[in-house]
Amino acid sequence: MLHQLRAATVMFAALTVLTGVVYPLFISVVAQVAFPRQANGSLIQVDQRTVGSELIGQSFTKPEYFWGRLSATGPVPYNAAASGGSNFGPLHPDLKQAAETRIAALQTGGLRTKGIPVDLVTASGSGLDPHISPAAAEAQVARVVAARRMSEDTVRKLVRDHTEGRQLGILGEPRVNVLRLNLALDQHSRQ
Repeated sequence: MLHQLRAATVMFAALTVLTGVVYPLFISVVAQVAFPRQANGSLIQVDQRTVGSELIGQSFTKPEYFWGRLSATGPVPYNAAASGGSNFGPLHPDLKQAAETRIAALQTGGLRTKGIPVDLVTASGSGLDPHISPAAAEAQVARVVAARRMSEDTVRKLVRDHTEGRQLGILGEPRVNVLRLNLALDQHSRQ
């Protein structure tokens, strides 16, 4: 029995070192060499200052900005340490309340009740999604145009310029990165 205990202890220690130290270290080195930008969080910098990540949404509530999806990471929105969906089913009263609150805010911004894209009133599975659909961006153009006093054509062009296609031409849906679009709006306003 002592022989079996010793073998089990050695195997446990070896696997702990292999899977807990060697493998993560190897993967980190490969990621830093092959994909350094992504491995470091796909950070977006403006004037040598980090303003966010392409991969994690941010809370935009001012009318001059495009708004992203709702965040399910309450009480602090878009908290990556608390990633996860709300797990509310379609009949859950809290989901209905959150959607109604968002619809009211969108209507204040000039959107009609009918035709509001679903991604503007629901959270993503992670609660951190940085993208909205092109339809969700289109639905907000009038509010952004009015708040910024920019031409509608200019704002629509910025939306088109920041619409990403499907990955590899077949995976996912077209999408707009809200942070990148809002940064482009700010840059255009400064010119």
